[in-house]
Amino acid sequence: MDTPPPDAPVPRPAPPAHTGPASPADPAALAAFAPLASGPEGPRALRPLLETVLDALDTGRRARGGPLPAGGPEAVAARVRDALGDVLPDHGDPDALRALVHALAEGAADPADPLCAAHLHCPPLAVATAADLAVSALNPSLDSWDQAPAAGELEALVARELAHETGLADAVVTTGGTESNHLALLLARETNGGHIRLVHGANAHHSLPRAAWLLGLPEPVVVPAPAGTIDLAALHSALTDLAGPRGSLLVAATAGTTDAGLIDPLPEIAGLCAAHGARLHIDAAHGGGLIFSDRHRDKLTGLETAHTVTLDLHKLGWQPVAAGLLAVRHPRDLAVLNQRADYLNAADDTEAGLPDLLGRSLRTTRRPDILKIAVTLKTLGRSGLGALVDTVCARARELADLVRDHPGLELYDRPTISTVLFRPTGATDDDIAAVRRKLLTEGRAVLGRARLDGRLWLKATLLNPETRPDDLAALLKLVEGSTPR
Repeated sequence: MDTPPPDAPVPRPAPPAHTGPASPADPAALAAFAPLASGPEGPRALRPLLETVLDALDTGRRARGGPLPAGGPEAVAARVRDALGDVLPDHGDPDALRALVHALAEGAADPADPLCAAHLHCPPLAVATAADLAVSALNPSLDSWDQAPAAGELEALVARELAHETGLADAVVTTGGTESNHLALLLARETNGGHIRLVHGANAHHSLPRAAWLLGLPEPVVVPAPAGTIDLAALHSALTDLAGPRGSLLVAATAGTTDAGLIDPLPEIAGLCAAHGARLHIDAAHGGGLIFSDRHRDKLTGLETAHTVTLDLHKLGWQPVAAGLLAVRHPRDLAVLNQRADYLNAADDTEAGLPDLLGRSLRTTRRPDILKIAVTLKTLGRSGLGALVDTVCARARELADLVRDHPGLELYDRPTISTVLFRPTGATDDDIAAVRRKLLTEGRAVLGRARLDGRLWLKATLLNPETRPDDLAALLKLVEGSTPR
């Protein structure tokens, strides 16, 4: 028999089949009971587990039977408690994966159901979800090059390209709009020597004043938004009254409000900021995905004038959470994030050419969420993503037409993006709140709520490109049937 060379790899025996609970004194059984997701045996270990997950997702969905589990919070909580049982049993349960995934799916709000339309909560693309599995299996951490050699380079390339799409120079990856807005305020504060005053519309996302509080900034100045977007005359007056050193004010505009999907007049706001020497941040967490659409991207004209822009592709980007970015006009602004930790980015390692990843985030350990984004961009291309954007915007216009033509319903306004506000004619605010809760408790439909013009409205945010016109009609019929007479 031939003798293998000394440096030849030694074949590794396959792990034994699992026959029962592992014992600390039985390493072979332990390896079979809890195999690793990566390494030589990783793919073989994952394949049967993936089948288990997919089957449990399907059985859970069928058990749920609709967009939301029926019975309300107490019934859902009871089912979860029953499925979970002992959180940390003395001996492991090989059926835990199936049981808990089933319970999660049965108790989920399913954004892929066309009657689940309350929030900016998208059904993720299958290709993006598959890419996310690779991230979980490899488990890179983007806080040092030696933990994520390829992922660090991929993040830099893709983030920069997305920043260019907005007209800015570079971007860093975040968990979503809230972290991006927080980071935007931090960069503004540090760029201006530690002092900044936030000015935002009454229509702004709650994360902006919250970030000001977290950062110890002065109380923000709130500008009226009586029609759902910033009042330009009021903004001009506020900036005039607050006159101070150049760069001491940060104006936050919104491109896609949470309540109605409205877009502030960005070019005009940019002009006021330039005239008053104010810095401009645009929160485009909702509407930023319009950049992929030839038909709708003009709605974001003025985005390129901002110092910072919030993007969030787990909305109009169909990514699994999390998938946020903050784009910046001046990459030098990111220098305030630089940190030195000898075990992660020692100065001599950096000088020797190892990339420094620590200064690309407020976080230390972080997963490469950029992979699913990169896979999506490359798989669908601009035309594919643009088609998804165009489709959900078209569905929203169709829903608005159905509401407008319905004698028992009132439309707030034509949709700017894919959010439609409506209410039953003659219903009180209490009636509308009760209709929404009734549909939620019965698990029949998931609608949001928004208060505009002093009245409560039902909110449908259409992010499912597979929604059909008959789904829209069914949604309105459910609302009509649940409204008190």
